[in-house]
Amino acid sequence: MGKIDEAGKEKETLNLLTSTQIIIRNAITELGLNHDIYHLLKEPIKTLQVRIPVRMDDGSTKVFTGFRAQHNDSLGPTMGGVRFHHLLKEDDIKALSMWMSLKCGIADLPFGGGKGGVICNPRTMSFGELERLSRAYVRTISQIVGPTKDIPAPDIYTNSQIMSWMMDEYSRLRQFDSPGFITGKPLVLGGSEGREKAGAKGVTICIEEAAKRSGIRLKGARVIVQGFGNAGSFIAKFLHEAGAYIVGISDVYGALYDPDGLNIEYLLSRRDSFGTVTTLFEGAISNQELLEQDCDILVPAAISNQITGENAGNIKAKLIVEAANGPTTLEATRILTERGILIVPDVLAGAGGVTVSYFEWVQNKQGYYWSAEEITEKLRDRIVHSFNEIYDLALNRQINMRLAAYIVGIRKMAEASKYRGWI
Repeated sequence: MGKIDEAGKEKETLNLLTSTQIIIRNAITELGLNHDIYHLLKEPIKTLQVRIPVRMDDGSTKVFTGFRAQHNDSLGPTMGGVRFHHLLKEDDIKALSMWMSLKCGIADLPFGGGKGGVICNPRTMSFGELERLSRAYVRTISQIVGPTKDIPAPDIYTNSQIMSWMMDEYSRLRQFDSPGFITGKPLVLGGSEGREKAGAKGVTICIEEAAKRSGIRLKGARVIVQGFGNAGSFIAKFLHEAGAYIVGISDVYGALYDPDGLNIEYLLSRRDSFGTVTTLFEGAISNQELLEQDCDILVPAAISNQITGENAGNIKAKLIVEAANGPTTLEATRILTERGILIVPDVLAGAGGVTVSYFEWVQNKQGYYWSAEEITEKLRDRIVHSFNEIYDLALNRQINMRLAAYIVGIRKMAEASKYRGWI
């Protein structure tokens, strides 16, 4: 499904939707399912594009484009994040909603996948402009979301404050308090213990389990974390506390690498709210150079399509655990697998966030809230169970963990869709 270049060779696809569709099709074939299920799952059942007028601080009105995609609701309401990003595309939102469905299936949650976002650059917007945009976005999508329809959550460049504005706006529209409409809220508004760190905690649990299976001792292991935002910074912190040496980190402007280990406490204290820290140092290298440095464990926690067919042969890590969405292309996955490098895919490693969002939704419905210890224990149980199921399936079928994860993620959706009479 890739394009053909002038030499007649198939070029590697970097389109997230296309690559996701390829793996879904392969997983359905591996499961021996009727390919009618592929046509149902290859795109979201609903994708809404909206235009959002917002009054800016200078008095002008700027019109933003927003999206909300709902992939499959055969198992229950859809759930997934809202991201604010200037490079956002509709195909990305579709692919991300599909990944959320897979994550829910992998973690055995009663949800399908949803995803939303607005094309904007929050770095250049004031606090007031972000609030007006957040509230306006909720107004434009309010008819298709809600605690029994589709539950939003934080994502790239959105946080608990933005979730609070969105919840307040939805509650005003519905004329009753609706904490279950959205997750990732602050504790005082019905948020859950552990939600902010849930994504990083899920990745860290997967790293621990994968290291055991790969014969890597985590204490003393050399780790590169590409990306130093919310997920990447917490992953670096957790692994540092576990005794690993964080030898490399990066942000959007560059990367830092030291084979003897970086001073993580200092870097964490100096990063800004967007995860920027490398601009404070001389001698920074590029993100691509960082990926190819010597290490035991590589954690891509930045953006998609970072490890491709062009640089996969230069990766020196023994283990790759994906914390970003789609950081490794299909061609790179093939090359790395043939080289004997274990890849823990994003739909498994990244399931921590949606799992604790589910816990928050349950607590909102009950009006009873769990301790941080209970949240951590429940999260660990689900992630470890999911990791072992997928690792063992990959081993038994002699396939890579990405395909195995898609198989696990698709099974329940396919079964529920069949019982509903959709296929």
